[in-house]
Amino acid sequence: MNGVIDDRVKDLRFKIGDAIEQLLDLTETIGHSGLATTINDLKDRIEEPFMFVIVGEVKAGKSSFINALLETETDICKVAPSPMTDTIQQIVYGENAREEIINPYLKRLYQPAGILKEIAIVDTPGTNTIISHHQEITERFIPGADLIVFVFEAKNPYRQSSWEFFDFIHEDWRKKIIFILQQKDLLPENDLLINLEGVKKQAREKGIEAPVVFAVSAKEEQEGKTEISGYNPLRKYIYEKITGGKAPVLKLESNVETALSIAKKIHDGIDLRQKQYNSDVAFREDIRTTLDKQTSISNDQVDMLVENLLAGYDQTMRSKTDELDRVLSFGSVLKRSISSIFSKEKSIKEWLENFAKEMEEDLNGKLRNKLNERVLDLAESIQQMGQIIDLKIRNSKTILKDDDEIFSDIAEKRSKVLTELQEAFTNFLKQSENFTNEAIFSQQQNMSPALATGGGIAVVGVLLTIVTNGMVFDITGGVITTIGLVFAGVSLGLQKRKIMRHFKVEVKKGKDKLESDVTARLKQYVDFIRQQIEGNFSKFDQLLVSEKKALAELHEKHEKITNHLNGVGKEITDILKS
Repeated sequence: MNGVIDDRVKDLRFKIGDAIEQLLDLTETIGHSGLATTINDLKDRIEEPFMFVIVGEVKAGKSSFINALLETETDICKVAPSPMTDTIQQIVYGENAREEIINPYLKRLYQPAGILKEIAIVDTPGTNTIISHHQEITERFIPGADLIVFVFEAKNPYRQSSWEFFDFIHEDWRKKIIFILQQKDLLPENDLLINLEGVKKQAREKGIEAPVVFAVSAKEEQEGKTEISGYNPLRKYIYEKITGGKAPVLKLESNVETALSIAKKIHDGIDLRQKQYNSDVAFREDIRTTLDKQTSISNDQVDMLVENLLAGYDQTMRSKTDELDRVLSFGSVLKRSISSIFSKEKSIKEWLENFAKEMEEDLNGKLRNKLNERVLDLAESIQQMGQIIDLKIRNSKTILKDDDEIFSDIAEKRSKVLTELQEAFTNFLKQSENFTNEAIFSQQQNMSPALATGGGIAVVGVLLTIVTNGMVFDITGGVITTIGLVFAGVSLGLQKRKIMRHFKVEVKKGKDKLESDVTARLKQYVDFIRQQIEGNFSKFDQLLVSEKKALAELHEKHEKITNHLNGVGKEITDILKS
């Protein structure tokens, strides 16, 4: 590779390192320690040689395969009938053979094999081993691989554990993979061909369009039977596709693909989190729309209740106005005044006082009946407001699960907020004090007996009956008192016109006050219940605000990283084409 390409490789390596740092920052932002570890591993290996990671089941012949590939006189990897490889072994070039312990699960072996000048080889524990931690540490090493060499036992390349591990590698990381059928010398030629085609077919079904499969025999290679061992075609493939000067650039390409794969995982998580946010916003808007609708229905019920009250008020007052008009005629008043002197018949003043009392009784009786006809409709409407919201909370859609690969902590937080909302709203509906309002229900109203008959939202009907009765009676009582003052001192029918005029004015005032006061206070109560319901959503609303801000930041960071990586990837593609 000439100096110009060397300089470009250094520049690209720096750009990739910068992108990986940004990716690490994004991962730390979302608080995912597993991905952060993977990205740190990727960052640490960015300047290492192109890495072959050898995977496969125990006894598939991985160690023998590596020994033969390296063409050394000594066995670098131990070969034994039982699972000996209890750590990951990274084999790299060194002038002298030596061993370095990196950590309890990783050792580095230095060997003077020529092929190791351009590549590094990683030998992993078997995918089906029962030894603790083997598969876990293998899976942690996979993201840093540049090429996965999947070694099967030629006699049986169909074991389920092998292909499950393949799914993990291919679906999660989209790594370049080649397949090796090792120990081909133990299988008749026809059977070997069948298994070669079987592996290709399986790989194609799992998404690899043109699977690369080699059949080799480490035993034949080490015995010098190089023409039939199968290693020559494999080495040719490695030279043409990887070594021969291309490995450093391919390493960069692999780093970009791995970083993009991690970014894709994060994107999928962000996308799912965004869908949950969108669903929650729609849910919250549905709650508001439902409350608007139910509030409107309840206010319509208030209008109907008041209209019914006014009809009763008009009916009573028309009758009383007619009666008063007859009694206050000149002849009637004169006759009553004379008769009261010589008999026990009531004087006009006494009659007016009695008339006022009877009018109050008739009016309150009529209004009580009218009120009771409609107040339960209003109560039911208000109760429905709470019950419908309760049902909607319980049926709210959960998309982001608390076992989500990346955002499980956010999903758990949301689940907790939603659970608290459900519990709080259930308790809210049970507590009768949530449906009383001192600004509407005056303390003079004795509600204790009523409240004792039920709790929570069920008490609304009782409350409304008591309070509206009290309101109506206060208003009508005020009207009667005022009319009584009009009657005070009346003794002669000569004041009829003045009395009737004042009477009708007070009747009109009473009607207007009945309409305005009852309407205002009941609609205020409906709005009070709505606000009480809304108050239960404060934590949920805070969650939506914080989620909106967090998602905007995540989208921005992710887009910047992805664009950066795609730009570097294009530069690498241009180098490989040149």
